[in-house]
Amino acid sequence: MEGNDVENRGGRPKRNNNSESQWTSWLVPMFVVANVAVFIIVMYFNDCPKHRQTRPVVGECRARFLGRFSFQPLRENPLFGPSSSTLQKLGALEWSKVVVDHQGWRLITCIWLHAGVIHLLANMLSLVFIGISLEQQFGFVRIGILYLLSGFGGSVLSSLFIRNSISVGASGALFGLLGAMLSELITNWTIYTNKASALLTLLVIIAVNFAIGILPHVDNFAHIGGFLTGFLLGFVLLPRPQLGWLEHGNVNVPVGTYSKSKYKPYQYVMWVASMVLLVAGLGVALVLLFRGEDGNQHCSWCHYLSCVPTSRWECDRSD
Repeated sequence: MEGNDVENRGGRPKRNNNSESQWTSWLVPMFVVANVAVFIIVMYFNDCPKHRQTRPVVGECRARFLGRFSFQPLRENPLFGPSSSTLQKLGALEWSKVVVDHQGWRLITCIWLHAGVIHLLANMLSLVFIGISLEQQFGFVRIGILYLLSGFGGSVLSSLFIRNSISVGASGALFGLLGAMLSELITNWTIYTNKASALLTLLVIIAVNFAIGILPHVDNFAHIGGFLTGFLLGFVLLPRPQLGWLEHGNVNVPVGTYSKSKYKPYQYVMWVASMVLLVAGLGVALVLLFRGEDGNQHCSWCHYLSCVPTSRWECDRSD
């Protein structure tokens, strides 16, 4: 996932140094460490120099001074990472493995795998910029649930529409955080300053990232699935920032506004509607997926959401 840098969107209140020390993020850094650790393990099992002798590989392993951690030839993997066969063995998302071989666990494991150093670096920088701020405001439990469920939602939609390739990466989860930021801004509209600027900035970031997703070899269905899941979960999990954050932050909230009741009437409506849509959407998608349905059969134009063919590139739609 490229270009998901969100540092502090306009209108989101900044906190003073004392507040920052009281609301320290630890789960997001742990997610970053876990993703890096998994990548190192994947490269250990990949062992390019050894496997180059047992299977045909185009070109030399890159960064050979790293030994068994060296990268596949750039013609095979330009992102400086392992082979697709290694990713497949260790849990990459693949339709046939999930549906035919009943390996549903791949819907989760693929979130923690990355295709290369460039892929990993882009996603982890995005996670740091987006996730730390959200965790400080809403707590590690809600952001952890949001991250994992959004990644799962992205995997489900990806499997439903893509059958001829594998998919890895935390992009679906990251798009879920973006979606949640949007729904949180809507539901807490009254407590933020510079609302129009905040909304415009966030919409531009989202639009740019979705535009990148229409390039070849980018799984935009995972992005879309993660974003929709996160957007709905935002109404459920992020009805307001933590009370302590509100008290210490520079937020224009009348005293007692949130201490009497957790939700306002419109938030109850959004909560119920979002829960119904989320459960129904994931339920229907999972049923269709494990019945072996091809989402493209029910939506003849949906493939354009993931790749738009041009004079410079083609989109492989072979089954």
